[in-house]
Formats: sequence, structure tokens, C-alpha cells
Amino acid sequence: MTYWLCVTNEENWEVIKRNNIWGVPKARRKTLQKVEKGDKLVIYVRGVKNGTEQKPPRIVAAYEVSSEPFEDAGSMFLREYPYRVKIRPIKIFEKPVEFRSLVPKLAFIKNKQNWNAYVRSSMRKIPEEDFETIVSLAK
Repeated sequence: MTYWLCVTNEENWEVIKRNNIWGVPKARRKTLQKVEKGDKLVIYVRGVKNGTEQKPPRIVAAYEVSSEPFEDAGSMFLREYPYRVKIRPIKIFEKPVEFRSLVPKLAFIKNKQNWNAYVRSSMRKIPEEDFETIVSLAK
């Protein structure tokens, strides 16, 4: 079993939650092809500043992959994300976990000062311990 950090934006988080689908662009197809049924995902939503409202980067949910990767050209996401897997929620966090507070606790982030470099791509493998840390801190 592999554990993944999946990076998205606010709008696509709503699509993921509503449809139980994770998708990536063509450039990340090879990464998604490594995903297997039973793998675990945590969903990271990028921070956003909307006028006076600001939402920090945060982890909003944990999912389990429930299908093999597949291609679907349907326009579900805001951008073209044709490579997808079906997912089922393990836990949708009532109160998201602010990511900056997690940085000191996460093993996959080697350079704690430059943590944002680790959340630039759509997906990355993380250790099981990091997955467990994140889920244990969620409410």
C-alpha cells in the first residue's frame, strides 16, 4: 500500500468531494499510473486569499483508492484532468488541519524552511507515519 499527498485548489476540492474522483493532468499521468486500489490519499487544498478572507493551506480529508487508474475526457474539473481514480472517503475533516502546523511533524518534508516546494506537484508519495500523523490530528 502506498500513501499519497494530493494537491488541489478550492474549486476542485468541491468536485472531488461531490464525485469521489481524484484526477491529474496529462503531465502527471505516469505518477497516477503508480496508484493502486487500496492506496490512501490525503487531500491538500492550497491557500487562497479572496479579498479580506484568507484560507491557509490545509488538509481536508483522507480517502482510499477504490479503482484502477483510468482515462476520462469528461470536463468535471476546472482544468483538464483526464487521468483519474475513483476514491472513497475514510474521513472528511470537520475542521481542516492547517498545513503549516504539520510541517515540523512530517518526515517527507526535509527542508522545513522551504516546505512549499514539497506541495507544488499534484501528487507525491508520503510515508505511512505522515499519513497517520495527519489523520490523527484531524477532528
